[in-house]
Amino acid sequence: MYWLGLDVGTGGSRALLVDGKGRVRYSFIAPHSDMQMLKPLWAEQDPDDWWRAGQIAIQGVLREAQATGSDVRGIGLTGQMHGLVILNQAGEVIRPALIWCDQRSQRQVDFINAELGVERVLHSTANPVLTGFTLPKLLWVRDNEPQLFSSIRHLLLPKDYLRYKLTGELATDVSDASGTALFDVAKRHWSEEMTSRLGLRRDILPECFESSDITGNVSSDAAALTGLAEGTPVVAGAGDQAASAIGNGIVQAGLLSCTIGTSGVVFAYLQEPAYDPAGRVHTFCHAIPGAWHVMAVTQGAGLSLQWFRNRLANDCEYDDLTAEATLAPAGSHGLFWLPYLMGERTPHLDARARGAWIGLTAKHRRADLVRAILEGVCFSQKDGLEIIAALGARPNQVRLSGGGAKSAFWHQLFADIFNQPVVTLETQEGSAYGAALLALVGTGEYETAAELCGQALQVVNEKAPQPERSSFYDARYRIYQSLYPALKPAFQAIAEVDG
Repeated sequence: MYWLGLDVGTGGSRALLVDGKGRVRYSFIAPHSDMQMLKPLWAEQDPDDWWRAGQIAIQGVLREAQATGSDVRGIGLTGQMHGLVILNQAGEVIRPALIWCDQRSQRQVDFINAELGVERVLHSTANPVLTGFTLPKLLWVRDNEPQLFSSIRHLLLPKDYLRYKLTGELATDVSDASGTALFDVAKRHWSEEMTSRLGLRRDILPECFESSDITGNVSSDAAALTGLAEGTPVVAGAGDQAASAIGNGIVQAGLLSCTIGTSGVVFAYLQEPAYDPAGRVHTFCHAIPGAWHVMAVTQGAGLSLQWFRNRLANDCEYDDLTAEATLAPAGSHGLFWLPYLMGERTPHLDARARGAWIGLTAKHRRADLVRAILEGVCFSQKDGLEIIAALGARPNQVRLSGGGAKSAFWHQLFADIFNQPVVTLETQEGSAYGAALLALVGTGEYETAAELCGQALQVVNEKAPQPERSSFYDARYRIYQSLYPALKPAFQAIAEVDG
C-alpha cells in the first residue's frame, strides 16, 4: 500500500508515493506553464494549469509504481502559499491566480495598516500584512477589477484548488490559512476582526482543518481523470513550508530547518505562539495540532541562482555553476550579492527592494559572481536565523534541504556563515514528502507526526563550521547588513520612476 503526497509548486506539480514506514518509493514531476509577469513584480499562474499538471503527476507516479488507484490509502496536499484563487458561484476560476511572489499590492497593504493600525493587525493575525500575502491581493482585485470582485463566491489557496478538483470540497488547513492575513494564528481560526473591519464576506473563506484531518474523498470524476480510486481519503495537508518541515522532522523544540527552493526559508518549531514586534518573521500554525512555527523568508534564494543561469549562463547546469564558484576565494574578492529579485520579506519587508551586486570591479570573473550569489543567499538566511534566535527558538541543529543541500560546497558555506552544525537527511524530498507523511498520520497508521518522523528520518551528512572561516564571514556579514539601509532610498526612487 502507498500514501500519496501532491505538491503544487511554482514550477511544477509533484506526486510522491511512500510506503507504510514513510519511505519514499516513487515520484513524478509535471511542469507548469511559465508564470506570467505582465509588469515588473507581478506574477500570475492559471489554477487550471495546476490541475492539468496534477493529473499528469498522479498518473505518472502510479505508472512508475505499476500501481492502481486502489493501492493508494490516503492523499496529502501541499503547495505554494499565499496565492489568491477566486471562484464564482459555478465554481469556475474567475481570473489567473496572483501567486506568492506577486508584489503589486503595496497600496492595499498601506490601506489595511491605515484602516486597522499595525498593532491591531499584529494582534489579530500575529503577522504584519505583506504584499505577498493573500488579503492585499484580494483587495487589489476589489480596487482594480470591481466586476470580477463582485462575482467572487469562494477564495482558495493553490493546493486547495486541487482539493476542490479532487473532492469537490472547499477546505484549507491552519498552516496555509496562517499566510493569508485573514487568520487568527493564536486561536487557529479565521479572524472576524480582519474580515468585518475591511468589509469582506466571511462566507467566501473555506472551512479550516488541522493538517492531518480528513477533509473529503476522491470523487468519481476525479478518479476517472487521475487513476485514483473513488473514495480515497484526502487530508487537509499543509502549506509548502510547514509540510517541508514535517519532511525534515521539525516536530519538536531544538530543531531548525533551512530550505532553499525558489525562495529560502528558515523554520523553527514553537510550543507557544510568539511573534516579532517588528513583523520581520512570520508566526504561523504548524502542521501539528497545538504547535506553531516561526519562519524567515528570503524571496529570491534559489531564484537568484536560477535567474543567473537562465539569463547569463544558460549553457550551464547548476552543478557546473557551483563547481565554478569553488574557483573564487571566500568573500568573492569583496563582491556582495543582494538577493532581492522579487522584493524582500525578512528582515526588510520591502516590496521595492531590488537585487544587486555591490563591489564589482574589472577584476571579477564569473566564478566570483556565482560565489557572491551563494554567499549572499546564506547571509540573507542568517538575517532570519538571528531574529528567530532572539525570539527564543535556539536550535542545537540546523537541517538543510532543497537546492542548497545538493551541493557539498553550499552546505559547508551555510555551516560557516551560520556558525552552526548543518546536517542533511537521507530523504531529501521536500514538501511532497511531508504531505505524504501527513496522509499516513491522518489515515491512522501513526498517532502523531513526531512518532512517524522519529522512525522514518535519518541524518546522513553533517558539516561543522570552520572557526577561522566563520570569523571571516562574520566580518563580511556585518558589511552585508549595512548595504540595504544605504540603498533603500535608491530602491524607492527606482520604483517611483519605473512605475
